[in-house]
Amino acid sequence: MSCGEPHETDCSEVLDHLYEFLDHEMPDSDCTKFEVHFEECSPCLEKYGLEQAVKKLVKRCCGQDDVPTDLRAKVMGRIESIRSGQVVSDQDVTAATQE
Repeated sequence: MSCGEPHETDCSEVLDHLYEFLDHEMPDSDCTKFEVHFEECSPCLEKYGLEQAVKKLVKRCCGQDDVPTDLRAKVMGRIESIRSGQVVSDQDVTAATQE
């Protein structure tokens, strides 16, 4: 997705790190770059708005459920593996969430 215009921060970088931005898990300097990008790029701003709405809906509908500690630890472990570049098969992820 791109508006076709050149930007200081590329659309692919913004979309690859959109959830980090939404979850406030990135440095302030990166957040500022993303905010500037959203001001310049309506397709990315639209995607941001959609993902923000989905996140709010999920929180409203599912935010009250208690998650077993062991399941949370397994899911967080998988997320960390993926973030560190380790290959995680779909089967491994499915198995972790079904336990």
